[in-house]
Amino acid sequence: MCGNNMSAPLPAIVPAARKATAAVIFLHGLGDTGHGWAEAFEGIRIPHVKYICPHAPTMPVSLNMRMSMPSWFDIYGLSPEAEEDEAGIKRASENVKAMIDQEVKNGIPSHRILLGGFSQGGALSLYTALTSQQKLAGVVALSCWLPLRKSFPEAAANSPNKDMHVLQCHGDSDPLVPFVFGAQTAEKMKSLINPANVTFKSYRGLPHSACPEEMIDIKRFIEKQLPAVSDE
Repeated sequence: MCGNNMSAPLPAIVPAARKATAAVIFLHGLGDTGHGWAEAFEGIRIPHVKYICPHAPTMPVSLNMRMSMPSWFDIYGLSPEAEEDEAGIKRASENVKAMIDQEVKNGIPSHRILLGGFSQGGALSLYTALTSQQKLAGVVALSCWLPLRKSFPEAAANSPNKDMHVLQCHGDSDPLVPFVFGAQTAEKMKSLINPANVTFKSYRGLPHSACPEEMIDIKRFIEKQLPAVSDE
């Protein structure tokens, strides 16, 4: 793989064990790549589901003294009051929507595509699902927040995803994205979509990371939202 081009490398993919009739697109956190999450999904894979873990492009990040690292958009701070990179968030969201469109062209209907992510990736997945014109299966949002939240509900006015299911998970000992920020995000989500379909799970003692118990909860959620279809 040529490392000096401007675009990010091809995503890490866990192919379906049989014909793929559903897909999960999962976005990693700041400074990471898709590889670790592809490995995590290999451990909870469901035979008819394809898992796509893209890699963010490399860019200078204000939060980290403008050091260059994989990042979906610039981050100035991780508190509810922090200024946000509106143009970057919207641009990144359009790129994720293009990934969804590509899977639809590959034969997987959008309502069989589940979006997800960790931290910055989870934030982008929530924003994208709320502003997409594609009807999605749902969102798995881990240790994250809703970006540009003051633009809602207007930004989601014509959303086909008002009834989508969201699983939001957050460690109660998160030192980076405060637990209360996650809890506030879940309340905001309940005001934007059917509140009965928003599940917020907390994990005792979990810092800014994932844990086996959480991965089992994610697997159950995916199984429920993306069940096997009869023509497989």
